[in-house]
Amino acid sequence: MRDFRYLPGADLLARVDAFYDWQQARRAVGVWPLGRSTELGAHSRCTARTDEGALFDGVNFASQDYLSLSSHPAILEVAIETMREFGVHSAGSPALVGNTSLSIALEQKIGAFLGYDHVALFPTGWAAGFGVIKGLVRPNDHIVMDALSHACLQEGAQAATRNIHLFRHNQVEGARQKLAKIRASDTENGILLVTESLFSMDSDTPDIAELQQLAYEFGATLVVDVAHDLGNLGPTGRGFIEMQDMLGKVDVVMGSFSKTFASNGGFAASRGRSVKEYLRYYSSPNTFSNAMSPANAAIVGKAFDIVASDEGATLRRKLMDNILMLRSLLNGCGLETYGDPSAIVCVKMGSEALARLTSRRLPSLGMLANLVEFPAVPKGQARFRLQVMARHSQHDIVDAVHRLATAAADAAEDLRALEEGTTSLATLDRDRPLPVPAARPEAAPAEPSPERRRGPLAA
Repeated sequence: MRDFRYLPGADLLARVDAFYDWQQARRAVGVWPLGRSTELGAHSRCTARTDEGALFDGVNFASQDYLSLSSHPAILEVAIETMREFGVHSAGSPALVGNTSLSIALEQKIGAFLGYDHVALFPTGWAAGFGVIKGLVRPNDHIVMDALSHACLQEGAQAATRNIHLFRHNQVEGARQKLAKIRASDTENGILLVTESLFSMDSDTPDIAELQQLAYEFGATLVVDVAHDLGNLGPTGRGFIEMQDMLGKVDVVMGSFSKTFASNGGFAASRGRSVKEYLRYYSSPNTFSNAMSPANAAIVGKAFDIVASDEGATLRRKLMDNILMLRSLLNGCGLETYGDPSAIVCVKMGSEALARLTSRRLPSLGMLANLVEFPAVPKGQARFRLQVMARHSQHDIVDAVHRLATAAADAAEDLRALEEGTTSLATLDRDRPLPVPAARPEAAPAEPSPERRRGPLAA
């Protein structure tokens, strides 16, 4: 997809046709894996729909609902009660009158949970990541950032300054070298050091304590994004900052509610009120966006209550049992997994062609899984990002492994036939038919597109 990020031509609308033509070419042969939807939400088994409208049933390892709180009875109850009492809209930005008693209480609850005195809420997790960086950093400042940081962090950096210094993924020594080089020539401007507590494409984590020590040593400020582990990992659900004994010790902690806490929204936590106040008026996603709705604030607050309870501990144990079982079964049938145990189980595919052909077979086999490929990961390192939920049963996990392994084996045969010239993408369904889908498509497939400058299996 990187080929279409910067398109030539004076007509801003006409030039995007090149992307659409390539997208349609992939749709026509069944290797466009994006834009899918579920019919009734993030359940462990669901009916899903392609972006062309075709329905299929399957086990769901594509939704981010790690503790399965999105349909928890207490969450549903508080959402309904809040909408009846507060309505459905915050009707203002946090800088004006968008906050409610619920959002103020949520800020205090998050602060107590993480060991910080002050918390600012954002309407989305993306807004929090982008907004913290854009709000704090000015053009003469520097950003030293892990090369695999989330897009919201990278785009926030690009919007804030040209002085962006990427260090090799999770390499503390690389960060040290960048910081030392900056401070050797610039002692007047600020440095923001940026990382994540759990990287979602590799399921690995940095040494947060060492990075914080580097920040102290070089007069920098550390920001850690805890989107993927907060609430679902650690003895009390406080994630890797708890597991590394860094609660309340990181300069700024920011995160998202959309992975574990059953809602849109994000936050930034700091020790000083001045940081919170500054972000409220100088972080444009906070200042010029509507505040979280009352219902979202109530949902997240209730989710934090569950996370901190005995039930939360039980859900985390169930989640980890599922994670370990899934990884073990995948490895046992020859599918390699990346990183360390977390709710994100990344399964190595390698070539984009094999990955796309595998993804093409999954709906008919009855599985919903997200394919990740270049440029989200390096070329030739395509993978499936399976997202585990506490509500997944052992049967769900066994089914998922069997279906993914079957799809990968069948895709390898498909690819071999294509490379040998005994079939083509246009005749693959005839020569190597897919299994009967779990649900009959309700919409006609897209018309085959003419040849394009990019083949549907090309990276």
